[in-house]
Amino acid sequence: MCRIAGILNKSLPIGEITSRVEEMCELLKNGGPDDGGIYTAAEEHLVLGNRRLALLDLSADGHMPMQYRQRYYITFNGEVYNFKTLRAELEQHGHQFKSNTDTEVVLAAFAQWNWQAFPRLKGMYAFALWDDVEKELFLVRDPAGIKPLYYALEDNALTFASEVRAFAPNKELQESNPNWPVYFMAYGHLPEPMTTLKKVKPLHKGCFLKYDYKKSSQSVQSFSHYSYSEQITDAAEATKLVKQSIEDATERHLLADAPIGVFLSGGVDSSIMAVTASKFKQSQLNTLSLYFNEKQFSEKPYQDALIEKLQCNHHQFLLEEKDFNEKLPQILDSMDMPSCDGINTWFICQHAKDRGLKAVLSGLGGDELFGGYPSFNRMNRSLLLQQLPDMITSMGKRSKSKVLNRASYLRMDGIKGLYLFLRGHFNPTEIAYQLGGYEKDIWKTLDEQPGVTNISHLDVKNQASWMEFHLYMQNQLLRDSDVMSMHHGVEIRVPFLDDHNIRLAFRISPEIKYHGPRVKQFLVNAFNSELPQQIWDRPKMGFSFPFAEWLTKSSYVKEVMTDNTGELSKKNYTEFVKGNMHWSHLMSLLMVRKRSFVGV
Repeated sequence: MCRIAGILNKSLPIGEITSRVEEMCELLKNGGPDDGGIYTAAEEHLVLGNRRLALLDLSADGHMPMQYRQRYYITFNGEVYNFKTLRAELEQHGHQFKSNTDTEVVLAAFAQWNWQAFPRLKGMYAFALWDDVEKELFLVRDPAGIKPLYYALEDNALTFASEVRAFAPNKELQESNPNWPVYFMAYGHLPEPMTTLKKVKPLHKGCFLKYDYKKSSQSVQSFSHYSYSEQITDAAEATKLVKQSIEDATERHLLADAPIGVFLSGGVDSSIMAVTASKFKQSQLNTLSLYFNEKQFSEKPYQDALIEKLQCNHHQFLLEEKDFNEKLPQILDSMDMPSCDGINTWFICQHAKDRGLKAVLSGLGGDELFGGYPSFNRMNRSLLLQQLPDMITSMGKRSKSKVLNRASYLRMDGIKGLYLFLRGHFNPTEIAYQLGGYEKDIWKTLDEQPGVTNISHLDVKNQASWMEFHLYMQNQLLRDSDVMSMHHGVEIRVPFLDDHNIRLAFRISPEIKYHGPRVKQFLVNAFNSELPQQIWDRPKMGFSFPFAEWLTKSSYVKEVMTDNTGELSKKNYTEFVKGNMHWSHLMSLLMVRKRSFVGV
């Protein structure tokens, strides 16, 4: 796991490019505290930069950017979990290795198979690879989009980085995206391909960008994607396959030469991770949990039930209001792009760092693959509502009811309208009011967002899965997890999103996958003999904080929302304190008010 940055710019002298990349890497240093490096191809006006978080081969042999055969050069972020298998295959082709890293295997794989190597890489990754003979630069992002990679293309120049904030040294790229507050207030995050910068966008997952230096041309090509096939229709077979696949994936994700742990919230997914990981790490495994004095939010009883079962090193941390108030300004500054969430991840990763852990396994992905969200049961009704005339769905746009308030989004066709109805924050009427604009302009901006795939042919609950997987998880959960963890120099690994797991889950018939009286009953059936009953026989509770109460008492929030601000901001704060506004909505308004993001 690392942070990467680079520039290829024919219009700038190599000294200026080097200076910029060094500054970009400095801005990314938290995510790569162990080492840093630069590769320069002076004649091609190319500089690759890297900040390293060492997890495999902790020696100097893992230094990056890394070269292979004096021809291929790479700056790499992530993990390739099948690299040992690939290495053995490549050795049969005559390749030799100097290190024990997955990075060198990626280089050798490219030397052997060119871009056809990319589908063979099973893991989470984002990297830039330079072929110094063909004079071609490749930017590559993993199929699940676990690792971020942003880039800007203009006038014979390609600039890239792991975070949007790292583009700051490139003044010509600092023009703000004027519509980011609209998207943020609608979604609670910035949906891809939007960023806060007008000229910067993410590389789409499962794709590579090829920049041909000789021709000054570029192309983007997909090398991997996921689809639903519903091939597995036998419940017993599906249960056996999923259990084995998750166990295999968890074992692969424990690969590290540095200390590693598991997040244990007390929910089904994290408990499965902990139980499975303990089979392979046993007493060497570390688990980390947060709990609160506020019992209605604390999952400590469920954590304790599993801790009694596992023979591991357990670390439980009491998070109190004073800690929240002290760290909130720092947490908000840690965000690369605005988000209304991610604070919980910041705290648990801080504790992981304090315990000397470099990587932690998370249960992220289980809800999206196996039906853990309310949207799975609400999708069918939402599809029916979407067929109503716009006049009817717009009647409740000023209602205090979330369902009625967001129903106006159903006038938007397809999954985009359904997502905003089910998960959106402010509706266009409210956004126009908050931003001082016109409602018709807000609708126009949201309608102009690039469309998403037509998934109407899928089973209704698979439509919900697609939505949660490609929109909510992609744009919020994975991004928040990456940024908040890397702020502390900690890597979050997600075994549920192992390539084999995803493809297997998408092949299982929805009648099996989502069947049962409990949420994620299928997943529970696969592991119920290994989980305490309290874990799976309980109401679902999100991994959250007593946010509303703490934010109400926060002097920092009060200062940002009321000091030297307009009357509307003060009114918003007053409404929140009275209990008339959800804490996530206040967070959205706080982010817009703070306006501390790059390009704003």
